Amino acid sequence: MMTMPAKQHLDELAVDECYELLQSRALGRLAFVVDGKPRILPLNYGIHQGSVIFRTGYGDLLDLVHQKDVAFEVDDGDPDTHTGWSVIIHGIAEEIWRPEELEIARALPLRPWAPGDRDHYVRILSTQITGRRIR
Repeated sequence: MMTMPAKQHLDELAVDECYELLQSRALGRLAFVVDGKPRILPLNYGIHQGSVIFRTGYGDLLDLVHQKDVAFEVDDGDPDTHTGWSVIIHGIAEEIWRPEELEIARALPLRPWAPGDRDHYVRILSTQITGRRIR
C-alpha cells in the first residue's frame, strides 16, 4: 500500500488563483447529467470575464447542456512528487447568441480540437469556483 509523504499539504485556493490556473490550461472536463446518469467530456476552452467558454456543434451536446447545471474541472499533477492542483467551476451552461457577445467569443483564441463543425459557443456562468493544491 502506497502512503503519501508526511510533508504533503492540502491547501484551498483563492478564487483569483483558481482563475489564474484555469487560464494556464486549454483542456478541461465538462460534467453534466443526462437521464439521471453523469457524463464527463473532455473539451478545450477559453476564459472570458470569469466564464468558461467552449465551442460545440449543433446537436446533442448543445441540447443537453443548454440552461443546465454543470461542473467544469481542470487539473495538473505530478505522480512522482505527489503534487498538483485542481479547480472546479459549478455553474449554468448557456449558448451565446447575442451578436455583441458572439463577436467577443469569436475573438478568443479558441479553436476546436475535435473534427466537425463547432459553430456554437457555450459559456458556463459560474455560481461557485473552488480549488485545491497538494504541495
